[in-house]
Amino acid sequence: MDVPGRCHRVEAPWKKLSKEELEKQYSPSRWVTRRGAEEALRTYSQIGDEATKRAQATRRCLLDVPYGDGEGEKLDIYFPEQASEALPFCVFIHGGYWQSGSKDTSAFMVNPLTAQGVAVAIVGYDLAPKGTLDQMVDQVTRSVVCIQKQYPCNEGIYLCGHSAGSHLAAMMLLANWTEHRVTPNIKGFFLVSGIYDLEPIVFTSQNIPLRMTLEDAQRNSPQRLLEAALTRPVDPACRVLVVVGQHDSPEFSQQSREFHQTLCRGGWDASFEELHDVDHFEIIWKLTQKDYVLTKMILRTVLREPDSAGPPPACT
Repeated sequence: MDVPGRCHRVEAPWKKLSKEELEKQYSPSRWVTRRGAEEALRTYSQIGDEATKRAQATRRCLLDVPYGDGEGEKLDIYFPEQASEALPFCVFIHGGYWQSGSKDTSAFMVNPLTAQGVAVAIVGYDLAPKGTLDQMVDQVTRSVVCIQKQYPCNEGIYLCGHSAGSHLAAMMLLANWTEHRVTPNIKGFFLVSGIYDLEPIVFTSQNIPLRMTLEDAQRNSPQRLLEAALTRPVDPACRVLVVVGQHDSPEFSQQSREFHQTLCRGGWDASFEELHDVDHFEIIWKLTQKDYVLTKMILRTVLREPDSAGPPPACT
């Protein structure tokens, strides 16, 4: 592919891929192993819908809480049974390539986490083509500010994103909180099967509704921004777990590995985990299960419990 190069970086391997192979690498449903692409997407949506209905029926919740004036600027908050102003919050940002998905079908982790005393907030944001990447990043930033302002005594805010949502969560590593006159009490990130360098997406069909230019991609790529700035964490105790599925595509896996290494070079308390025998969709829908390995990782981090199995690979 004839795409612009970068003088300051070794040429990325994806630039040597054919257009067809690049499209395949960034089409997660084409890498599922236990079901066809359509069935995988259908199952993902069904489990998310059922989990959300179950959470709303069994948990105390506040739905469609506005964090801004826009129609899509709302979040749902689910609470543990024991009421407290000093709760840890796990903030989930759904995936869908910035063009599909909804907070209304994304409460995968709600029941297992609230059962252990963790509040969960699910963020809604404007999808493409209505929303641009710049707008989505700003919306997620303001949703975090909203939670901090409404619950100033929280015991920590932990951001969890999946796929495109992982990109949006990662952009919070670079947020300028002084513009919002509040510094959220962010204690951790769970970045699941994410995309951190958006340039390859410009050359795939996923970009048709996004209408992302090369400049847009570079401005919104946490991989590039952290490489350039090597931004130091405000709180050295803030942990970042970068996770990918064994059956994610090689490009998704490479993006996660490279982002983990960039975080390490920047001084972040970062670790990397490849989850065994899960694909891009199973890795997140299994959060409905209390005994799922990622559910346990999240709870151990949020509740600050020791890991009897030892920590995942950290910075070297």
